[in-house]
Amino acid sequence: MDEYPMTFDEFVKNFSTEEQCRDYLFKLRWPNGFECPKCGCDECWQIGDVLFECRRCRRQSSVIAGTIFQGTRKPLRAWFTAIWWITTQKNGASAEGLRQVLGLKSYETSWAWLHKIRTAMVRSDRTKLSGKVEADDFYLGGEEHGGGSGRGTGNKILVVGAVELQDNGKLGRARLGTVADASKESLIGFINSNIEKGTTVITDGWPSYSSLPSEGYGHEVYVQKRASSEEEKLPHIHLVISLLKRWLLGTHQGAISEKHMQAYLDEYVFRFNRRKSAKRGLLFYRLLEGAVATKPTTTLELYGKRIDF
Repeated sequence: MDEYPMTFDEFVKNFSTEEQCRDYLFKLRWPNGFECPKCGCDECWQIGDVLFECRRCRRQSSVIAGTIFQGTRKPLRAWFTAIWWITTQKNGASAEGLRQVLGLKSYETSWAWLHKIRTAMVRSDRTKLSGKVEADDFYLGGEEHGGGSGRGTGNKILVVGAVELQDNGKLGRARLGTVADASKESLIGFINSNIEKGTTVITDGWPSYSSLPSEGYGHEVYVQKRASSEEEKLPHIHLVISLLKRWLLGTHQGAISEKHMQAYLDEYVFRFNRRKSAKRGLLFYRLLEGAVATKPTTTLELYGKRIDF
């Protein structure tokens, strides 16, 4: 299935009813027809408008069970509108903005919706970065305490970033992730999770990166003593970092807790890696694909309490 709306008018026409939304999710979740999530049987009875009962094991399923929409009391039309709005906002989406668009009474609800949708922005089957990649670690967050300098000081959140370098000198895809510290285990762990073996990784001279060759990577150490800033040493990843900081400040006023920082990094990466896409409807389609393939996150996990969503 590869049909998706190209304009807002098409979106309204295609998803004006709950039935249209359910049918679309059905085709996304089961493109080859129903498949029982328990036993894999492809035969079922339909019970009412929502449930499907497996003929073999009699388990009842719905198109939203096991997805980010599981347990919602709001119409799917509202969720589709939220996802369409989020993917058409080039500079990111805020919880207050979503609350106003959907007419939600509670800021908590719109905040929870955004975080649930962000979980769908990371595909389990996404390919790792490859070719030649520039990587560095940096801090996000509040002011440092004690006036210290260097890695491992202050109360900021440590993040690792990596970006592909294309032959034409332009940037390719990026990855961002929070890490506990600047140790070998943390930094190499990020690289192993996000960069293909055999890739040439360009870093500064921090010792934690020195084991990259033994991990199966090419390693170029860029040390320019005359460089007046980190941006001059590793300009490509620091351009990504600069754009990220500007985005966090402009869209979210920089007010992001350490607990949820990774979710915001995932949203930024989703947008950055699709920045050249001229088809906003395709982004809507891809995000819905992720939504039906992503396990649900409860509001208790997000907020520490249950709320209506």
